[in-house]
Amino acid sequence: MTEFANRIGRTELAATFAMAARARALQAQGMDIISLSLGEPDFPTPGHVVDAAHEAAKRGDTKYPPLNGSEPLRTAVAQKFTREHGIATRPQDVLVTNGGKQGIFNVIMSLVGEADEVIIPAPSWAGYEQTVKFAGGTPVFVPCPQEHGFVLQPEALANAISGRTKLLILNYPSNPSGAVLSRAALTALAEVLRQYPHVWVLSDDIYEHLLFGSARHETLLGVAPDLANRVVTLSGVSKTYAMTGWRIGWCIGPAEMIQAATMVQATATSGVSTIGQAAALAALTGPQDFLAERASAYEQRRDAVVTALNQMPGISCHRPEGAFYVYPNIAGCLGKTTPGGRVIGSDGDFAMALLEEGRVAVVQGAAFAMSPHIRISTATTLPRLIEACQRISSFCNALA
Repeated sequence: MTEFANRIGRTELAATFAMAARARALQAQGMDIISLSLGEPDFPTPGHVVDAAHEAAKRGDTKYPPLNGSEPLRTAVAQKFTREHGIATRPQDVLVTNGGKQGIFNVIMSLVGEADEVIIPAPSWAGYEQTVKFAGGTPVFVPCPQEHGFVLQPEALANAISGRTKLLILNYPSNPSGAVLSRAALTALAEVLRQYPHVWVLSDDIYEHLLFGSARHETLLGVAPDLANRVVTLSGVSKTYAMTGWRIGWCIGPAEMIQAATMVQATATSGVSTIGQAAALAALTGPQDFLAERASAYEQRRDAVVTALNQMPGISCHRPEGAFYVYPNIAGCLGKTTPGGRVIGSDGDFAMALLEEGRVAVVQGAAFAMSPHIRISTATTLPRLIEACQRISSFCNALA
């Protein structure tokens, strides 16, 4: 039997992918499953973006790309960050990556080694934990419960920092909770970070333009530019522009970090698709008016789903301010039995029973380091979401 490197045993398939695969298997058997497990926009990539990629291919822009990304795209990212956050940013401060996930991988692999700790506010996207473990580090989860709006509290951050802490990961708007950090909340976290100059910060802003009502996106450097020598800001086109399959993200940070992250990328994948970069450039520099329209559609979906969930027995749901998820608490359903005879002992039991008996795919909160919750993606049509809520309601009402 082959003995693989230890790092292989430190990771596992993300629950979101596992649940989506199970849903597809049931669909293949002829079951009508509504899948709300993946975080992928249901809107199409804008037409002008697709056209730009086509034109790039036709003019022969198909050769090996620069390791750090094309000059036009890095310039567009720098200009965007300067414009939106008032932080003077140069193209050389930017690294274009194969999706936001590689940006996370590059940063963590650059910083984290054996015995290093990484603070992750929970609930959190599972990819952070998996990559930290892959690098040999130790994830340190800081609970951010529903009663605090799923927002990291400064005193909790201070209590979690140790001499071994290497990195703090911030992801707001959040996957899975949809929580948004206010300027005041970020300012309070920055004040804690000033006391610990050995701690780097990765600010994952991938959902930055998916905001509802009066919520506004604030990034850490916007409120604490004095921390610039140890903050990396990450984003990309996947969520905002419905370009998940194009695999274009970026990191913005100090020169030493960009250089290190570029070396990781050079070793792992080299540069990023020239066609994808042409598409991303068109996304950033082209029309932006449709973004507000899409955010409004997500907000309408959020309102419908949260209202419905809070009317169901055993469920309470916080109203998120951004992203396209809701993260309801299902504590009131624990200990009950489904019509099929299953006892709901955990949010994992709830999610699997809901899939197989209620015909709705969601993801258990344990996958995001906070139970008893489930994550529901609202990135599908409103009629389909309403039908899903009716099925969830019937499932909850049938528990005994």
